[in-house]
Amino acid sequence: MSNWLEHTVQIEVEVPIDLVWNLWSDLEQMPRWMKWIESVKVLDNDPDLSRWKLASGGFEFSWLSRITKMVPHQIIQWESVDGLPNRGAIRFYDRGEAGSIVKMSIAYSAPGFLFQLMDNLFLGRIVESTIQADLVRFHDYALKAHAQA
Repeated sequence: MSNWLEHTVQIEVEVPIDLVWNLWSDLEQMPRWMKWIESVKVLDNDPDLSRWKLASGGFEFSWLSRITKMVPHQIIQWESVDGLPNRGAIRFYDRGEAGSIVKMSIAYSAPGFLFQLMDNLFLGRIVESTIQADLVRFHDYALKAHAQA
């Protein structure tokens, strides 16, 4: 038996929505700012499918993910089709000259014993703060990319 845990975080990025979209929609670049993601490989025969590998603190998980919805400059939504059960969405909000907002929602299914660990408020905060730190790294990465453009 498993249970679903969900986390949502967001950040404002002072770069144009075009750049924010281009960085996120290139899935294979995500390990550059997502600490737990070791690798992402988009499949040659189906660009909506990608193989993900997560590694952290002795844990290692992999899964095949399918993009279920993609609207340029608005949303990338996905769900796993094998491996670690997960789903989520990255939403993009254009703030004009002020930049962009990136909002990430991630849900994952955890086996009962792991759920009991992860459901603990303290550990849940660690997961959420790690995901928020990923967005801070993305913010810095996007600012650097914008400065080089």
